[in-house]
Amino acid sequence: METGRRVQLNVEQYLEEILGLVEPLGVETLPLAEAAGRVLAEPVTSADRVPAFANSAMDGFAVRHADLAAGVVLREVADIPAGSSADPALGPGECARIMTGAPLPSDADTIVQREIVTELGEGRIRIDAPPALGTHVRYAGDDLAAGAVVLPAGHSLDARALSLAAACGRPSVVVRQRPVVNVMSTGDELVPPGAPLARGQIYESNGVFLAEAARADGAEQRRIARSSDDPDTFAAHLDRVAADADLVILTGGVSVGDYDVVRIVLSERAGGTFRHLHLQPGKPQGWALWTAPALGGVRQVPVLALPGNPLSAAVCYQLFARPLIDRMLGRTDRRPDAPAVVAEGWTSHEGRRQVVPVNVTVDADGVRRIAKAHPRGSASHMVSALAMADALAFVPEAVVEVVPGDVLMTRSLP
Repeated sequence: METGRRVQLNVEQYLEEILGLVEPLGVETLPLAEAAGRVLAEPVTSADRVPAFANSAMDGFAVRHADLAAGVVLREVADIPAGSSADPALGPGECARIMTGAPLPSDADTIVQREIVTELGEGRIRIDAPPALGTHVRYAGDDLAAGAVVLPAGHSLDARALSLAAACGRPSVVVRQRPVVNVMSTGDELVPPGAPLARGQIYESNGVFLAEAARADGAEQRRIARSSDDPDTFAAHLDRVAADADLVILTGGVSVGDYDVVRIVLSERAGGTFRHLHLQPGKPQGWALWTAPALGGVRQVPVLALPGNPLSAAVCYQLFARPLIDRMLGRTDRRPDAPAVVAEGWTSHEGRRQVVPVNVTVDADGVRRIAKAHPRGSASHMVSALAMADALAFVPEAVVEVVPGDVLMTRSLP
């Protein structure tokens, strides 16, 4: 059982403490068609130069620059479409019609685009405004050298990254295995959406948020549960939820009340650690290693216990659960926090880092400005606040009054 006053930590201290709960997972090789949303475990390198050969950037004519002068007339001796392997010889005064992407003849060094050529008929063209040497030529390796690292380990594979890997000749990639992150919400007051509400009951929404947020961050869910505040019932549910999980996220029951089942059970049965953070919302937090039954024995599963108020749970997912998932995936490409200017002020709590859902706009001068997404700011019970926001703003612990013109760091919401 938890006894005495809780250790108080700031956000960074607590995050450092819990990051040790997980390690990067194993790897697997996937074809590009199955790798969307995964995280690279090994760098992707270019199998060859990109482009692999000198080619034309325009529909036009491949010429020898030494032949060019204003009004020069050249004779067309070849026609090279994209995909051709032909390398026609070009003598003095000769040229080849060429399409975009087609290989540049070895004897040519410049492309004259079709729009500035006068075609005279009988295979003759006139060039009135000769271009500079090398115009519209894409040289071999212009984009990438053979063997160049094009995507680092830790990079998330979106459509752009997959396209780049394909362009570099890589049919497959080595990625981290997806972590299984199961979710359970707790509380006698919780009922599923759509059920009739009795006095004292609320619709369960935290589990919906946490499961979808983890899935969007690259995790797999196999179990999503809801438990009452009965300790034995909760423990049985946790056994099932943890059995096949790499991480379990709990919400609710982490404070110091008489019926806070997460704190009670994790403290008594798993030596759980509970902290008070210099954070608003999200002061009470906890974690444990839960010994769960598994096929052929038992396994210890990291459990992250978040507060139960909706905004607290959502904010703490961003601050603590997401970094754990990133660590398991080896992900390193998160966008850094960015500064923004406060449009309208509000009050904060001394000694606690305030996290406020905000909306970001960019003015005509390119300055990012923020306003509270909800009039109540960071009130922990406000279900709608995060849904209305596109970023979180962080007010330092020493600040009690945020005034227009202040600059705060912000974190974009996915």
